[in-house]
Order: sequence, then structure tokens, then C-alpha cells
Amino acid sequence: MIRRIWHGWTTPENADAYEALLRTEIFPGILAKQVRGFRRIELLRRPLGDEVEFVTIMGFDSIEAVKAFAGEDYETAYVPAKARQVLARFDARSQHYEVRETRVSDDERASESGGSDA
Repeated sequence: MIRRIWHGWTTPENADAYEALLRTEIFPGILAKQVRGFRRIELLRRPLGDEVEFVTIMGFDSIEAVKAFAGEDYETAYVPAKARQVLARFDARSQHYEVRETRVSDDERASESGGSDA
């Protein structure tokens, strides 16, 4: 598994608009591509005083799947024009990490299987 990590920052005034853009256009557009080997995308957000940081974490089966999504220069960040209009700054390149191990708590395992019998 590969995790593709990207950071973007915006003003507090633009943060909700940017998050809405991600939820309603950008993420659905990524899912619509139906890239073989793409597994998930997660959105993280945190306030930092005069700016708000966003982090996206995408999961892929392999670097080949990342390339199918992003192209041969796969580290280049995917930042659509509408996103660039509300971001103050962003990573021009995404970072890619090989997942070496994942451990899941009993609570997480139960939620993934639809709950417990209790």
C-alpha cells in the first residue's frame, strides 16, 4: 500500500468554502475516475491561527496505481483551478510513503464489520 500525502493552507474565511469544494466537486471527481488500485481519500483539517491547514491522504495499492491517477510525474500535486482560487499556498509536490504495517483496534475492527453482537 502507498499513501499519498498533500498539504494546503487557506485563510479562516475561505476554509469552509474550500472544504465544501473538496466534498462536493474534487473528491467526487477523483472517485469518478475509477482508477484501478485507488482505495480511499481522507481529509484532515486544523486551525493554525491566521490560516487553516488541510491534509489529504490517499491510499493506493502501488506506485503504478498512483501513476495511473497522477501521471508519470506522479509527485506533482493535483490541485484544480477552483482550489487554487481559495488556497493561500499549497504543496507543489505530494509525498508518497509505503505502508509498512497497520494495526487495528478491536473497536475499529468491530465498526468495519458492521458492529458487535452486544
